[in-house]
Amino acid sequence: MSAEANAKSMSIIVTKGTLDWAYPPFILATTAAAMGLEVTMFFTFYGLTLLKKDLNLKISTLGNPAMEMPMMGMHMALPNIVSALPGVDGLATGMMKNLIKKKGVASIEELRDMALEADVNMIACQMTMDLFEYKREDMIEGPSIGGAASWVEVATKSDINLYI
Repeated sequence: MSAEANAKSMSIIVTKGTLDWAYPPFILATTAAAMGLEVTMFFTFYGLTLLKKDLNLKISTLGNPAMEMPMMGMHMALPNIVSALPGVDGLATGMMKNLIKKKGVASIEELRDMALEADVNMIACQMTMDLFEYKREDMIEGPSIGGAASWVEVATKSDINLYI
């Protein structure tokens, strides 16, 4: 029997809060939950912003040499030097949001709601909340607040542990 057939739980540490990095943890969490796995997501540092009520997610082209966008019938990459120009991140963010809408991909807000509906256990990192001076009322309803020990307790019992 494969390891996949035995998997019953998954934990994900979510550390990044840009639009492009928000998709992998939510897609994996909602897919795993739909397949019957118990899923826990631990949101820390910049990943914590994905739990804010008001999302204003952006993309950073800097340090992302693999970023290619379909334009003019081909895939165009942005050289890192272009990232230094004012407005490039805003342009890339707008292009990505348009592409997401055009292709019918669920928004992060929709994926987040799906995760909550699927009983994904979301934990907001208490230390990060304190560090960046976020208040509970800044965040959506549903996630609990806990420290690293909250995640470690879950991770030691999880079949799959991911760091995104």
